[in-house]
Amino acid sequence: MAFIHLNSALAFTVIPLEIWDCPGDIALETLKAETPLSQFAALIFVVDIQDLYQPTITKMVETIVSLYQENPDIDLEVFVHKSDVLSEEYKIENFRHLQQRVMDELMYIGNEYEQLPINFQLTSIYDHSLHDAFSRVMHKLIDCLPYLEDLLNVFCSNSQSSKAFLFDINSRLYVATDASPVDPPTHNLCNDYLQMLNAFGPLYKSITATSPSAPRAALPSVTPAPSRSRTTSLPGSTGSRPLSTKPLFYPSASTSLASSTAGAGAGTTLTYHLITPHLALLALIPTTVFEARRGLVEYNVVFFREGVQEICQVEEEARRVVQT
Repeated sequence: MAFIHLNSALAFTVIPLEIWDCPGDIALETLKAETPLSQFAALIFVVDIQDLYQPTITKMVETIVSLYQENPDIDLEVFVHKSDVLSEEYKIENFRHLQQRVMDELMYIGNEYEQLPINFQLTSIYDHSLHDAFSRVMHKLIDCLPYLEDLLNVFCSNSQSSKAFLFDINSRLYVATDASPVDPPTHNLCNDYLQMLNAFGPLYKSITATSPSAPRAALPSVTPAPSRSRTTSLPGSTGSRPLSTKPLFYPSASTSLASSTAGAGAGTTLTYHLITPHLALLALIPTTVFEARRGLVEYNVVFFREGVQEICQVEEEARRVVQT
């Protein structure tokens, strides 16, 4: 069981998350002694897909009801974990059976809990379903998500990209994506590519380039992206300040995908562009478009980067105001 708390003192990405990992049998009174339950933004209850015994479900339902009474706005999530141990048929059957038993228990407690918004998701450590599930939880906690999605939609439209993700580099959770549906093969492909770059990037780090990111973000065949120096005024701030005081080096990489690659069609290129020290843009673009109009794609990335950086600056400014 995990509680997600929004902590304005943290600033690792667009949204500061503080995760409290708790045993399943913890009493809510213990948490109340640490912090009010109203401060938590989400509850993630992790249950084994084969653990259909009554005590586990009863404990889950009691925790959900007690927490919902204290904090009706909390986001309730159930990760049905270790889904890889069962065949596809039994996996779906157990998943539906678990959902039905939880909803039946809630209806038995009271009719007001019949329509309680609980999200069930299948997860496993042997694929990227856990990253996808955590990403979907995070999306519900990001106030600026619509603006990031709009930027991605504009980028995809202008660059003829079939799919684009804005990833947090370290956790490999996607902070936002465009309006097209997320299919697991495409998400897995982008996640694997980012994992590979994180693992092997330091081997190709340029000793002369000044990168705004951690060493892991340096990539093979890096291409310095243009960066425009300009000023902007932030809400609640006096005067203006430059977005960048000197030209920055933003690593980028690309790879052509085979037609047999899952999640990609024939003649597709997967691109990577660093956006902030903690965020990266991964996009699928037709190879013919990328080769013929690479300059246009890079141009669109520059404007996308500036938009995301402005959003991050506004978020950081708001956190400073909250802290003071």
